[in-house]
Amino acid sequence: MKKIELHLHLEGAAPPAFIRSLAAEKHVDLTGVFDEAGNYAYDGFEGFLRCYEAATSVLRTPQDYARLLAEVLEWSAEQGVIYTELFVSPEFCGGGDLSAWRDYLAAMTEVADKGRGGGIDSRAILTAIRHFGPDRAKKTAICAAETAGDWVTGFGMGGAEKVGRATDYAWSFDCAKEAGLGLTCHAGEWAGPDSIRDALSLGCTRIGHGVRAVEDPALVRDLADKGVTLEICPGSNVALGVYPSWSAHPIARLADTGLRVTVSTDDPPFFHTTMRHEYDRLADAFGWGDTEFAQINRWAADAAFCDQATRDWLLKEFP
Repeated sequence: MKKIELHLHLEGAAPPAFIRSLAAEKHVDLTGVFDEAGNYAYDGFEGFLRCYEAATSVLRTPQDYARLLAEVLEWSAEQGVIYTELFVSPEFCGGGDLSAWRDYLAAMTEVADKGRGGGIDSRAILTAIRHFGPDRAKKTAICAAETAGDWVTGFGMGGAEKVGRATDYAWSFDCAKEAGLGLTCHAGEWAGPDSIRDALSLGCTRIGHGVRAVEDPALVRDLADKGVTLEICPGSNVALGVYPSWSAHPIARLADTGLRVTVSTDDPPFFHTTMRHEYDRLADAFGWGDTEFAQINRWAADAAFCDQATRDWLLKEFP
């Protein structure tokens, strides 16, 4: 089945073997990042963030990111993904410096252009890191606003959701909005419904995760009425313990209310998942079939941060 993915962190999609190989090339010691089987090793969400940032530390040049993007796009295409949106942070691509970011962007755009010829289209959502603070987020927003265009079409924020409030980052979201970028924000994963409301106040039309909206029926109705789309990553939520099992995950309950939900992998090698695995487990847990999967992909196409011609093409793929 063809698929659309809206919530994929580029660095978080790096296969462990790719990071180990790059670390060996650069003579970087990544002791503690991998377990005995060669998989990423961490304990809990804070441990995940530390492991993620340690693994990302070996990605140091535009060419490193170009190689990573090529690998991730090829892997996604093998999963049936025809369109993907990638969270990319200028913080990791030149420390938030605009000139340096342009070099990274040029290298990745070349790969993305080739990907279209290989059957997978993509866009980038430039992503502020919440626990790095509002001042550093402004640098990311400026990078996003100054390079908005064919590949850079969105702005968002990830990181530790319980650090501060999303509204502390209003300047950055306003900057990105003025540049015509789509807005999304991680919320309602580790914090509750009020975190989602904060993200909505920033002008976001999509919410990263957002699953804890289920705790507030009034919020669910408001999200549905406004046509807000949730970028849900069920395997990630289960792996990190947000929910104890697939059957306990609220995605089906949210979809049944008419709220627009989509399915993504978040950081797939960290959570031992793939898009094919996500679909298989949703089918097992909730009896979803072609009808339900076509619907979530149509919702994803409607919510994608892309031009109308691309949206029209995607919608034709899911009649």
